Amino acid sequence: MRLLSITESELNKLLTFELGDGHLIEAVHYRGDTLCISTQVGCHVRCAFCASGRNGLLRNLSYEEIVSQYALARSLLPVKRIAVAGIGEPLANWENVRRAFEFFRSEGLKVSFYTTGFPLGNLSQLLDLPHNGVSVSVHSLDPRTRKEIMPLGGNVEHLISFLKVKLPLLTRKKRKKVSLAYLLLKGVNDSREELVRLGQTALELGVGVTLLYYNKVGSFEPVSQQEYEDAFNLLRGMGVRVTLSTRFRKDKLGGCGTLMVRKHTDIYREEVKA
Repeated sequence: MRLLSITESELNKLLTFELGDGHLIEAVHYRGDTLCISTQVGCHVRCAFCASGRNGLLRNLSYEEIVSQYALARSLLPVKRIAVAGIGEPLANWENVRRAFEFFRSEGLKVSFYTTGFPLGNLSQLLDLPHNGVSVSVHSLDPRTRKEIMPLGGNVEHLISFLKVKLPLLTRKKRKKVSLAYLLLKGVNDSREELVRLGQTALELGVGVTLLYYNKVGSFEPVSQQEYEDAFNLLRGMGVRVTLSTRFRKDKLGGCGTLMVRKHTDIYREEVKA
């Protein structure tokens, strides 16, 4: 495995790694000290709003490939935090991800996660770890809508039922580090009814909401900035702890949902075409 390139924007640095089999995966260095790493080559969930799973899951990354993203990046960039939020569903490659988590902690790094929550047994183990944050991606509490935008994301009703049982078993300090991630898609999941339901669920679970702004990579449309702020104010008015997308997560280079899997030959074809 090798670091093939680093592409920079004003905010982020996009790192492209070449794996031994020729696949290319991406990671992002942002906020000056945080590395967002990938855990799989592709993703089986196939979220319709995300570029990472367009071709489904090709394979899991090995433990060595996960930690090597950090090892190669830190030789050039400062890294104090790891966000397991790149390409792939970390819970679907759990043994390798758990081992990598233990390594990162031994390096003194703070580690946070984004996950769809399935398999639930692995989510239970994740929530018990000394992590620095777990955002559980729901994106809709309506089963039909969630199925439309997250075809293989799991049953959201089972997820919420699990959290209702699991979260009270955690300390208050740990519960404060858990949030429901919700990506606003115009005309899909942004109705007042859906947002009120999200707020009520967050309050019932005792967790916050991470309200994400959509980086357009598919056929959906993002909400306007005013609509985004209105959704924030609605939830905050209900008493929900709400976190908005940072400018790093909105950046066209390496922002949420933009990371891709390619083959080295794809780059060659692009160069020839150009």
